[in-house]
Amino acid sequence: MATFQLLFLLLVSCVVSLHHHLSPCQIVQMDVFCSDLDLRSAPVDLPHGVQTLDLSCNHVLNLTEETLAYRTRFHHLNLHSNKIHFIQPGLFKDMPDLKVLDLSKNHLNVFALSKFNVGPLTAVESLDLSSNGLYTGMSDYFLADSPSLVTLSLNSNSITKIAQNTFSGSLSLKKISLHNNVILEIEDGAFDSLNLLTELDLSKNSITCIKDFNLYNLKVLNLSKNSMEIFQSINSTRFYNLLYLDLSENKLLYFPLLPRNNVLEYLDISRNQLQSISTSESPENNTKVYLKHLKYLDISYNQLKSIPESSFCFMRSLEVLNVSNNCINSFSITTQGLLSKVRIINLSYNSLQSLTFEKNTMLSLENLFLQGNGLTTLDHNVFQGLPSIKYLQLQQNNLKICASEQKQCMPELTDQDYQHPPSCVFFSSVRNLQFLYLSDNNLLTLPANAFANTSLKLLDLSWNPGLDMEKDSLSGLEHSLVDLLLRENNISSLNTDLSSLRSLKHVDLSTNLLTSLPMWNKESSIESLNLQNNNLVTLEYSTMLTLERSLKTLYMGSNPLSCCKNLGFVHMVQHSAVDVPDIDSVTCLHDEFSEPVNIKKVTQEMCHKQSTQNYIIAVVVTLLIVMIVLALFVKRCHSKKRKHNRSFRA
Repeated sequence: MATFQLLFLLLVSCVVSLHHHLSPCQIVQMDVFCSDLDLRSAPVDLPHGVQTLDLSCNHVLNLTEETLAYRTRFHHLNLHSNKIHFIQPGLFKDMPDLKVLDLSKNHLNVFALSKFNVGPLTAVESLDLSSNGLYTGMSDYFLADSPSLVTLSLNSNSITKIAQNTFSGSLSLKKISLHNNVILEIEDGAFDSLNLLTELDLSKNSITCIKDFNLYNLKVLNLSKNSMEIFQSINSTRFYNLLYLDLSENKLLYFPLLPRNNVLEYLDISRNQLQSISTSESPENNTKVYLKHLKYLDISYNQLKSIPESSFCFMRSLEVLNVSNNCINSFSITTQGLLSKVRIINLSYNSLQSLTFEKNTMLSLENLFLQGNGLTTLDHNVFQGLPSIKYLQLQQNNLKICASEQKQCMPELTDQDYQHPPSCVFFSSVRNLQFLYLSDNNLLTLPANAFANTSLKLLDLSWNPGLDMEKDSLSGLEHSLVDLLLRENNISSLNTDLSSLRSLKHVDLSTNLLTSLPMWNKESSIESLNLQNNNLVTLEYSTMLTLERSLKTLYMGSNPLSCCKNLGFVHMVQHSAVDVPDIDSVTCLHDEFSEPVNIKKVTQEMCHKQSTQNYIIAVVVTLLIVMIVLALFVKRCHSKKRKHNRSFRA
């Protein structure tokens, strides 16, 4: 017995010892991952030669040789989201292979108070010191001896000033991020010694102006979310490599004064206070801005009242123009070749009263955003002059749709001879148009062949209460239209035949006054149908059977359906593969229940029982009527007999 107890104790001891030496970390070859394990240091049983150690999201307080289990061959060391406030001096000098060091989200401001350099960081190429409570001058203790450093992140600290010597020990830097600090001042020459610097992020700080921008080699500069009122480069003929400049969300009053010799491709000056495309308040001091390589320009959310056509004379490579959310009342391009490469123009949410594109000026325009302008008048053929237009947003305007060109039937008439209704525009023969949004335009009629000779895939006509669609309104879209949106139009019945639209897959008829379903034939390809918020009582079973062949998704909530007049629909919902996402709100009315019944709970027995009861009631009522009639007949006969008897006596 004693021997057995001894063996048992030895076995338990071995198991405990084995468990003690099994690391809780995940080990993949020479990479060790110990994230979020409540550790204060690396496990002692790490493999020799470990190259990656992830100790993030733990409780490391002091970073020492012991903390790292006396390992020194790291290539990648991740220590973010700990509580490190002390680093052993010289800890990294014996790590000649360390390339990536992440110390973000710790308490390194406490270490910096000791005024010891953390270096040398001989081989480190990427260093992350974000979210450490560092303020001005503290980063010097980490950067003083980092000759190989290429990428540096100092995001989300409390730095107020970039001194002239801040990066003097890290001359190989290519990318610096100082996002979300409190930078007020940048000393002259702070970045001048960084000849390899190509990316600089100074966003979300408190910088008020840049007057002598001279970083010739910089390619990416982000100055968004500051308090900048002025941005101008030095007066130089030198070549600048800047490709990307973000000045959004500042207080700029004037267009930035950029170097003449530039290759800038992306410029964002949205959400500022620009009132004109001018580099100066004084017209005589206004300097021409040469942006011949510019492809993307965003001037949205400013206070612009106009954009002169001449503004684009030095932007011949422009592809994307966003001037939405301004106060522009007129926009015109009349010069050929001026914006010949533009693919996207966003003029939404302005005060447009006129829009002019002369013939052969906008040959590459594919996407045009005009929503939210309250437009009432446009040239009848303005969109027919855009040969490449595919995507057109016109919602929240007051446009009318012209009937298809009648001069096709009367060829002797010219455009001058034929009088179109005022303010209407043509969409027919806009051959490449694929997406058209016309919701909320107060449309009352949709003429026949309105979209003939187009390639429309999506048509949105929602929020046009009282819209009257002619029978052939959608003629010409039989093989192209995929999405049709007609919600909130107060439609009680559809005059338009949707069954001819053989490519139609998604239809939204929600929030109307429909009492019956549109007809579809067996060739219907409808996959998604929204019939919510209508007045549907009975759904034609034959129509539902036709739809079921292709239907995948059906929305039916908030309709006054009858439970027992829609047993075919109930069976389809309960047993077919059709998905009804709003099934919990699909109810029906039953005579035996005071409250609507969820469609999932309806059974045939409920309706057969009701039918039986109704039959019995009908029989009883019929018998009563027959009995009453017989009684009346007998009484009448009896009355006649009595009269006859009286007559005989007389």
